[in-house]
Amino acid sequence: RARKQDAVAPQPFVSAAGMTRTALCVEPRNGCLFVFLPPLDSVEAFIALVAAIEDTARKLRCPVALEGYEPPRDPRLVHLRITPDPGVIEVNVNPAGHWEGLVEQTTFLYDAARQCGLSSEKFMLDGRHEGTGGGNHFVLGGATPGDSPFLRRPDLLASMVAWWHQHPALSYLFSGLFIGPTSQAPRADEARPEAVHELEIALQELARQQSVPGAPVAPWLVDRLFRNLLVDVSGNTHRAEFCIDKLYSPEGVTGRLGLLELRAFEMPPHARMSLVQQLLLRALVARFWQHPYRPRRLQRWGNQLHDRFMLPHYLWEDFSDVLEDLAEHGFAFDPAWFAPHFEFRFPRLGDFAARGIAIELRAALEPWQVLGEEQAQGGTTRFVDSSLERLQVRVRGMADSRHIVTCNGKALPLQPTGTEGEFVAGVRYRAWQPPSCLHPTLGVDAPLSFELLDTWSERALGACQYHVMHPGGRNYATRPVNANEADARRLARFFRIGLNPDARVPDPAIREMDSPCTLDLRRQR
Repeated sequence: RARKQDAVAPQPFVSAAGMTRTALCVEPRNGCLFVFLPPLDSVEAFIALVAAIEDTARKLRCPVALEGYEPPRDPRLVHLRITPDPGVIEVNVNPAGHWEGLVEQTTFLYDAARQCGLSSEKFMLDGRHEGTGGGNHFVLGGATPGDSPFLRRPDLLASMVAWWHQHPALSYLFSGLFIGPTSQAPRADEARPEAVHELEIALQELARQQSVPGAPVAPWLVDRLFRNLLVDVSGNTHRAEFCIDKLYSPEGVTGRLGLLELRAFEMPPHARMSLVQQLLLRALVARFWQHPYRPRRLQRWGNQLHDRFMLPHYLWEDFSDVLEDLAEHGFAFDPAWFAPHFEFRFPRLGDFAARGIAIELRAALEPWQVLGEEQAQGGTTRFVDSSLERLQVRVRGMADSRHIVTCNGKALPLQPTGTEGEFVAGVRYRAWQPPSCLHPTLGVDAPLSFELLDTWSERALGACQYHVMHPGGRNYATRPVNANEADARRLARFFRIGLNPDARVPDPAIREMDSPCTLDLRRQR
């Protein structure tokens, strides 16, 4: 029932079952009326129909649930979409036109999730504090494609792509556990190393097109220049760090929205941590809008990406350069604002001191490799070798000509940081042995025993031991119920142990050509 002036002319449509129905299908279920909406040509007709349905429901005092077709696309409409994904609830919030609205949206979303019993963090069996794996992807653009800053000023996209390439910290500091060429947001040079050379040509061609006086750059040219470069290893344009599927794709209207999606962000555990990320992106967009970044040459990082920039020390050093550049352009960020991100991403595992020398262990990043296809029920699957882990060892107050730090009897390839007496190194090890993994005949390297040795007196000065799981061999059956129990499990896996009287000075550290900062215990058996 609806008033005559609000009624819409019926339009037949075909259901999924292939049966022709009338324009408006109403079905009672469990004391509620489910109304199946037909496809409509205009937003005005959709609003009039929904208003008529609400007015009728109010008069009948009957709850109504709407199903069927969405309203036609219109820039005047804002969308809030909630989609269940495996293990997470995906929420696509509507665009925010100002900072106050962005703050209100983000804080409300976190509060609503908490009241529903949902969280953006989890504790692993061993007590590690991690994200849920859900993406905190940011979409930048305008209210209409014509308002998009990336179509009005294509050099803005070029500046951001080049800046992200020059600073790996922006790719890894806010990402999730799974990084690397086959992750959900690989860098362009991770997917294909030769892409750096091609990316330089694309940036050069865009600059040439923009330099022609009186000839604006066509919006489709931005898509054509970068579409085949901003991809993953298989050529997927959506699973890339910079996703331009909805920038100005010629294939259809849904891809011509002037939107850029940044995917190398994981959902942080607190709303303020997400807001400071969004504030950083807004500052970077404003900085490149005022002062475009045109590098003479893109850095060829090569193996440094998965060696040096897997360690928190070098990532924080690189990120500090980003903040210093923003401060020089009028956007002053306090590095303490990002300290929670650093501690959450790279928690401290333990430390000890001896003879004025301090040694600290921190978690580091590890790009897991995808394994070969295996037959499974219903098809084929490809696992990742998550048994590999990495940690960082930082030493302060050490004399490199006298002291050596070992892990399981092997000397660490300590690298000077530029600060007097400070050195860092990475340790890559097998934490557990799954059924499917690389090198299945190699056992577990844990526990990891670290010793500080004095080569002059040939004796040990201090030692510690880090266990991947419970040192007593217990197997936790459930996850920690809260942060206190998680902390207790983490603390139970680190020990400051006494001196080893049988310690001997090992051979000098073997520095691998492709990973000079990292000791791979799988090769040192």
